[in-house]
Amino acid sequence: MATLWLDDDGKWHTSLRGRQILSDPRLNRGTAFSDAERHQLGLTGLIPPAHVTLDQQVHRVYAQYQRQRDDLARNVMLTEMHDRNEVLFYRLLITHLTEMLPIVYTPTIGQAIKSYSHEYRRPRGVYLSVDHPELIEESLLATGQAGPDVDVIVATDAGAILGIGDWGVGGIHIAVGKLAVYTAAGGIDPNRTLPVMLDVGTDRQSLLDDPLYIGNRHPRVGADEYDEFIDAFVAAVQKLFPRAMLHWEDIGLSNAWRLLNRYRDTFLTFNDDIQGTGAVNLAAALAAVRATGSALGDHRIVIFGAGTAGTGIAEQLRSQMIADGCTAEEATRRFWALDRQGLLTNDMPGLSPAQLSWARDPAEVSGWRRNTDLYPSGGTSLSNPPPGGIDLLEVVSRVHPTILIGTSTRSGAFSREIVCEMAAHVDRPVILPMSNPTELAEATPADLIGWTDGRALVATGSPFEPVDHGGHRYVIGQANNALVFPGIGLGVIASRAARVTDGMLAAAAHAVAGLTDATSRGAPLLPPVSELRETSAAVAAAVVRAAWRDGVARTMLDGDLIRHVRSLMWEPAYQPIVLE
Repeated sequence: MATLWLDDDGKWHTSLRGRQILSDPRLNRGTAFSDAERHQLGLTGLIPPAHVTLDQQVHRVYAQYQRQRDDLARNVMLTEMHDRNEVLFYRLLITHLTEMLPIVYTPTIGQAIKSYSHEYRRPRGVYLSVDHPELIEESLLATGQAGPDVDVIVATDAGAILGIGDWGVGGIHIAVGKLAVYTAAGGIDPNRTLPVMLDVGTDRQSLLDDPLYIGNRHPRVGADEYDEFIDAFVAAVQKLFPRAMLHWEDIGLSNAWRLLNRYRDTFLTFNDDIQGTGAVNLAAALAAVRATGSALGDHRIVIFGAGTAGTGIAEQLRSQMIADGCTAEEATRRFWALDRQGLLTNDMPGLSPAQLSWARDPAEVSGWRRNTDLYPSGGTSLSNPPPGGIDLLEVVSRVHPTILIGTSTRSGAFSREIVCEMAAHVDRPVILPMSNPTELAEATPADLIGWTDGRALVATGSPFEPVDHGGHRYVIGQANNALVFPGIGLGVIASRAARVTDGMLAAAAHAVAGLTDATSRGAPLLPPVSELRETSAAVAAAVVRAAWRDGVARTMLDGDLIRHVRSLMWEPAYQPIVLE
């Protein structure tokens, strides 16, 4: 039987030879193999004779990348490179991180997910089927990775992909993309990660009708069968990979909070859509609050879009208010949340437990203008809720929020009328349109800066170019979860934390906020994507300290934490190959 394993010094040990070497992306280095390596590994004659360095390879493939016709073609090219030569892929990605992050992750990855079955080339990760839960352990073992060899697992059921919803088995792309960011931004060794697709079916009829769809061809299973499947998966992870952090990704609202609450106190688990989104938004809010000169607990916050992300953001902000001295009741009353029904009130049927946490007493809003007063025909969207609902303009007019956060995936929902109404009552309105992809943002920074004459403090979920207004340039910080989750993962690895605590999440947010100074006009609320590896090191060090304080660290570290976590960060370089 062929062998392949990585020792503690970073050397690959293998019994593979010839084309088997070239077929394994972990070992393949193409024309960078030396003559001696070609002879030892049985590659003589299988590679063109020229010898090039890794940097020269990066130069060549970047030129190929630039020749691609569009972003989806660039994504496909990078995916193929990832499958062919992993070191080259990551060296290219890290070298051009600002440019390529939107290609390997949001927003372009959404296009790749939609076309997954039609563009399918090579499997990556583990595919677990709800129809065969008895195969979970066997499937995880088929990766060849042993218990101590996995640090991070990203698992998705593809129930709520980005802003595009349920896309079934194509969701494996989101797990693979997330782990690529863990490596590029946080230095997590890609050989110690595992993407997992939890295929529980799909409710998207176009997939069920597509003869080329390669996932389970049935609707999503009910709650009981779903929970039994997830429990079996978590039990297998605990047994096989006891040191790994299980990262939940793009789980639908009906399941996301329930899974997080079920496992967070007994298992090393993390939900980026809830906790990561909450942490990066807390970072933006902390930077903005510092610029306004007021305490977070004094702000009035409207959340437009009370799904997984919106409720996660509210939870993180409320936790910080409580840490700052507010009571839980006082903090909760600083929030107004809207979803498809309009402003959430606790007499509304069908609200999730997470939404009920933010619902207002209907008596408070008894005199507020209802949707029927404006739109007799009613509506079905966040911007135009059904008859009887209270829309965003009315909430802004009544509440006079100081912070407006969008997680609705409703393009243009923050209209000029709404923004001007907010700005009429607030000197420095904090406006955070978080939805992505870019075309789903609730407003563009150019409009927000223009409508408020440069007074708005703005961060966005998608990347935007700087805005020139009134003789000043406004740099727009991107509230990308990549600012926090790679550093959280690195901090967990460095401390060998048993849990991801609220204190660790807050520490990550404070670390990010501390890297910027938004008090000067036009300064961004968040650090740039180009400095993600430096940001991740700062976040990791803060997470390690918080893990100590919270009593969950299993490794105690002394001295310069930043230097230590940097020493743990994987760098893409060709490592020696030892013949077995």
